[in-house]
Amino acid sequence: MPDFPPTHTDTWRHNHLGHWLRLALERFDARVLELMARHPGVPLGLSNLAERGQVGAAHIHITRHLALEGLRLTDLAQRAGMSKQAMGTLVSQCEAWGMVTREDDPADARARRVQFTATGLAWLGAYQEAVAQAESELRHAISPEVATVVALGLEAYSA
Repeated sequence: MPDFPPTHTDTWRHNHLGHWLRLALERFDARVLELMARHPGVPLGLSNLAERGQVGAAHIHITRHLALEGLRLTDLAQRAGMSKQAMGTLVSQCEAWGMVTREDDPADARARRVQFTATGLAWLGAYQEAVAQAESELRHAISPEVATVVALGLEAYSA
């Protein structure tokens, strides 16, 4: 069992795999948003928001997790690993930006579904291209072979 407080260096707190994964994800998401800010398929208003840092990694949760046929807010929050309240705030922002709407749920008159608008679908298409570009850059930076091993390892670990 380790000594507490540590009697040796405590660099282990910032030198472990989880730390590097977090930093890599932050860098990857930042690059995706940078690419989206300049993507010709992103509507000008959203491009300006992304350029000014108003669209962040949290908003990407909607992009990543909202099904094309739409989802109830509760289901969207669950997919993204967020509270319903936090997701509701993000959805309200994205609704104000014209990315999503809340429509009546045909399966339950009491419920509403969050759905992409045409603007949101354009954003989603640009997101797909930006992710592909960022992934290509990552593969080039660390080599295709290392990127493949990392991807396979992370897929196995997260399963």
